[in-house]
Amino acid sequence: MSGATADTAGDGVGDVADVGTEADVGTEAGLGDEAGVGDEAGADGGGDTGGHAAQRVVAEAAAAASAKVADVVGSIKDVLGASSSAPEAGTTESPENVETGEEVDAAPAAAAGDPPSGSESSSTVGGDASEQGVHPATVGHGTLSSEACSVQWDRDGTSAYGTAAVARFFVAVEQPGPWGRDAARESSLDHELGAELDARTSGAGGRFMLIRRPGGHPAKPGPRHVLVAYAGARPADAWLLTALVPDVGDLLGLDWGALARGSRSLVQASLLGSQPAEPALLVCTNGRRDVCCAVRGRPLAAHAARVAPGRAWEVSHTGGHRFAPTAVLLPWGQTLGRLDDHACESVLATSETGQLPLELLGPIHDRGRSAVPGASQCAESHVRVETGETRLAALWASEPEPVDDGSEVIVTHADGRRWRVHVTREPVGLMRPESCGKNPVDVLEYRATTLEAWF
Repeated sequence: MSGATADTAGDGVGDVADVGTEADVGTEAGLGDEAGVGDEAGADGGGDTGGHAAQRVVAEAAAAASAKVADVVGSIKDVLGASSSAPEAGTTESPENVETGEEVDAAPAAAAGDPPSGSESSSTVGGDASEQGVHPATVGHGTLSSEACSVQWDRDGTSAYGTAAVARFFVAVEQPGPWGRDAARESSLDHELGAELDARTSGAGGRFMLIRRPGGHPAKPGPRHVLVAYAGARPADAWLLTALVPDVGDLLGLDWGALARGSRSLVQASLLGSQPAEPALLVCTNGRRDVCCAVRGRPLAAHAARVAPGRAWEVSHTGGHRFAPTAVLLPWGQTLGRLDDHACESVLATSETGQLPLELLGPIHDRGRSAVPGASQCAESHVRVETGETRLAALWASEPEPVDDGSEVIVTHADGRRWRVHVTREPVGLMRPESCGKNPVDVLEYRATTLEAWF
């Protein structure tokens, strides 16, 4: 018998935390050190005497301090993500507003760790720091509060089976700059366009997400990378396309019906310049939804990008914050949790041949494959562990059939073997928050038992 946690509904749009709880990030961004207003104002006047010279020194020091404060505020806001009411261009928020306003909650849930000693800053690493994932929020790993949701669920060892957000396909649009809690509507992307793309995607049975390269990512105009993936009821049918679009509005011309059916040729014809792409790993990093994703996810995404340039992205939301760091592997929609650097390296390596790392099978890391409901995800993951099958295309689960005490799912292997699996969803006797800042709820797990097998 295998345990599993379900929350496919909760891991959708409703599974959010109004996370102002990203406190103490100011320490990581170096606010106290960088501002240095007192030190700057006390700079040596270089021999000038008299009131005018003193005034000039003070003015110069104040300007330098103001510039530093503005830089630091920018870094902090980048770490935390955007709120829906981002300042207009040309305005600057004071540090006081950053620390006591809506950007940060007064009740801290986590503190981001300082970069390890000896690590290079973005100014000393060769090349484009943004491309290499070098940024104050991506150097070293942060330390979460013991009360952070993912820490509590880690401590309990609660199963992750069946918790992948259900989606038959994915549309992921590159959007640098900060993201709000509802990223599609709260970013530098036109709000109405983001809302329309989100509605069209979800209406056809898919999931719309924003992505960005790990590291520093200031908002800027220009062409955008787009990933369009079909997960497929059978993973052997999965595919991934990529394109560089001059205008995100061009995506409104996608053949949404063909995308829902998995017709790659028709989708490719409707997305000019698109071409097949290698598997991509999308790591959730949106701290405006949950601080665990920012503190744990951003360093992980940066490491993945260094290991496999071009194949790793930060993503706005995967659901399941309690299993942070979480990630989705496209095109299969295979969702994973509680990842670390080594796990990321293994996923990126094995996915090149359409496989999962053997060590990630089981209820600690395997959240399920998004194309099927939670009970079917659980059954498929259960059989994968029993057989040690790492090939993603080798197993697929049917829709669950309701029975008195749960459901039954048929899991099929590409070689013809089949299993009838009984799946239940049961309380485990614990109450935990599903996201930081939420009230505790009863913890439920999907559990699977093989009833019959045909070989």
